[in-house]
Amino acid sequence: MSTVLFASVVRVRDGLPLSASTDFEQNKGVQEVKKHLKVLSKKLGHLPDRCTLKGVQYTIHFISSLGLGYMMICAENYPNVLAFCFLDELQREFITLYDTMRINIAVRPYSFIEFDNYIQKTKQRFNNPRSLSTKINLADMQTEIKLRPAHQLTMLDLGTVNGNAHAHTAPCKGIVAVCSLSCKVLSAPNQRLEPVTLPGIVSCLLCVLCAALNLIRGFHAMENIFQDDEEEFNNVAVFFIGTAACLYQCYLLGCYSGRRNVKSFLMFGLVCLCNLYLHELRNTWQILFHVTVAAFATLQTRMRQPQGKAPDYNV
Repeated sequence: MSTVLFASVVRVRDGLPLSASTDFEQNKGVQEVKKHLKVLSKKLGHLPDRCTLKGVQYTIHFISSLGLGYMMICAENYPNVLAFCFLDELQREFITLYDTMRINIAVRPYSFIEFDNYIQKTKQRFNNPRSLSTKINLADMQTEIKLRPAHQLTMLDLGTVNGNAHAHTAPCKGIVAVCSLSCKVLSAPNQRLEPVTLPGIVSCLLCVLCAALNLIRGFHAMENIFQDDEEEFNNVAVFFIGTAACLYQCYLLGCYSGRRNVKSFLMFGLVCLCNLYLHELRNTWQILFHVTVAAFATLQTRMRQPQGKAPDYNV
């Protein structure tokens, strides 16, 4: 039967699924094709903006634009022009409903699962082409496909052959592998963090600023150490401890570490204690600035969690 079976919306930069049709499809063939679709969703940034992967019984179509990918699984004999019209309608509706900022800061899979309502309604329309109210878009799409056909993918592009990983060897991929290995060595094995957000970048820069201010004040206080002033020695030590705490907060925000949330909270407490000790050397606004930056960095570290296995939601 010629039908649309499944559709999803993903973010191109990391393949994060934003929404999908919540079908309770038990067909083993469809479930296997969904695995291929998930693999493709991770590679959208390296593929043309309109592609097709044909299988024995099912076909995957997808388009990508403005950092978003719109993907579908349909029966092998479903017309290509209807498939890409279907994806085009999903694209126009999704970018109308959701602003770019909200999409970019999404960290959880299926953050826009309510869009499934529109996907289901559109599926019903396109599964019964005679009920489509307009033929103009179909004609325009057919002309566009003739002028710029969809790129035909193969299992080699997918990266799997008969369900097994297919090894590719190329110089650029070797460089990517080295970079990935370096990242794992610096953080922790088999763990990746969610993409950093703009507030996370801002908090990291502010932490570096606080660390620099502490370091400068520490060097200035060192000038009085040689006068056998024990109090000045303690001040220098506290300034340097504050510098280390700020820099370690940057590390915790950028890299994975065991118990990173606990460590970040401890660094926040350490910054508060340092500023409490230095209250005679700083005014209220300076202390408030350092404490606020530390609290902001702790919050951003807490929000940027390791990427786990995405829940299926039966999709």
